[in-house]
Amino acid sequence: MTRILLGGAALLALAACTTPIPDSGAGFNDYGSYQAERAQRDVILENSPAVTASQLPPAGSSGDPAVAAATSVLDAPAGAPLPTTAGTPAPQSVSDSAGLSEENSFDAVSAERTIEDDKTLIQQNRAQYEVVAPTDLPARPDSDAPNIVAYALQTNNPVGTPLYSRSAFASAEKGMRNCSKYETSDRAQEAFLAGGGPEKDRNGLDPDGDGFACSWDPAPFRAVRGY
Repeated sequence: MTRILLGGAALLALAACTTPIPDSGAGFNDYGSYQAERAQRDVILENSPAVTASQLPPAGSSGDPAVAAATSVLDAPAGAPLPTTAGTPAPQSVSDSAGLSEENSFDAVSAERTIEDDKTLIQQNRAQYEVVAPTDLPARPDSDAPNIVAYALQTNNPVGTPLYSRSAFASAEKGMRNCSKYETSDRAQEAFLAGGGPEKDRNGLDPDGDGFACSWDPAPFRAVRGY
């Protein structure tokens, strides 16, 4: 008997410590308050002035102006301006936003000029257009200088490989002095070929006898043909 009494006391103690489960349906019958709270949440999410808690009507008083404002928010079409209650500032318009150019505001631009003014400006700009007709490419001036491109494509020996005999008095030092007379190695190669090269080197521009004067390199021209 004592065990039964102790067991019953333990069950009563556990029941007293258990947290009661709230009624999920409590308070849901007041649909007017639910609509007002939902409208207030939507207004806050839209970064617009919200209806404060003091402006919300008591349960069941659907004729309150705050409830009417909240209901109008729910019923308003997409993009329509939000209604405000007394004492609540209207949301800032896009054209008044900081950093927005007035050129993006139709109201600001239309206050400065009309569509007819824009049409006149467009016509003035078109009148200043200048159409440049294409012309033929200028003709290449005739020249008796040897074609170093053709010469490069006719050869295949690497730079520095001697192919032609040179004077015993030819040296790299003399070649450098003679090459300094020319602005570029291309000009030196033209003069070398015009003077009897590659077999002869009258101007002392190719002391090693590879057929290329003053460090002139045929590789860029050969690369075009895939040599």
